Amino acid sequence: MAGAAAIAVPAALFVPSQPVEAAAGDLDKAVAALRGISTMRADFTQTDRSGKSISGVLTLKRPGKIRFQYEKGVPFVVVSNGKSLYLVDYEVKQVERWPISNSPLGALLDPNRDVKRYGKLVPTGNPNVISVEVRDPKRPEFGVITLIFNRDAKAPGGYALTNWVALDAQNNRTTVRLRNQRYGMAVAENTFRFTDPRKSSRR
Repeated sequence: MAGAAAIAVPAALFVPSQPVEAAAGDLDKAVAALRGISTMRADFTQTDRSGKSISGVLTLKRPGKIRFQYEKGVPFVVVSNGKSLYLVDYEVKQVERWPISNSPLGALLDPNRDVKRYGKLVPTGNPNVISVEVRDPKRPEFGVITLIFNRDAKAPGGYALTNWVALDAQNNRTTVRLRNQRYGMAVAENTFRFTDPRKSSRR
């Protein structure tokens, strides 16, 4: 469960510890890339700070909906219904919930607010790569997320989100890498529901 939480709360590229202020143009490109996604599916691999990796499928739908469906045998799921983010652990029958705005994933789900207001550029040395660190300095308990985009003419806004690094308030670092990104497909609303392990009803 801790690995999933690191996605939600808080690499081909290294991440310097001292980012510089993001150029307005690069922030605009990052925001355009995220806001240009109406729907997306991608395969993901999540790696925690100990090097342990698990895989699954990410589904994103605007506004504000996301689902991390982990590979078979992993007994949890991370889901946002557009208002709240849920971490569901079927092994221990536990559900954790908090507002999207309290999570670094807010940068994915509300890029205009979070990336534009809190984003700082991380130099990459590659003109085809944009790396933006997003953190609220007044709320360190919300964690930090560094979003990395690669130039891709087929992606919305001309840049594809390829990976991110999340650092939570306990300094737990999780890297998520995306591949096989697909855009613009129909996604049913019930994708962002889950079976509540505490009872038989669905949320």
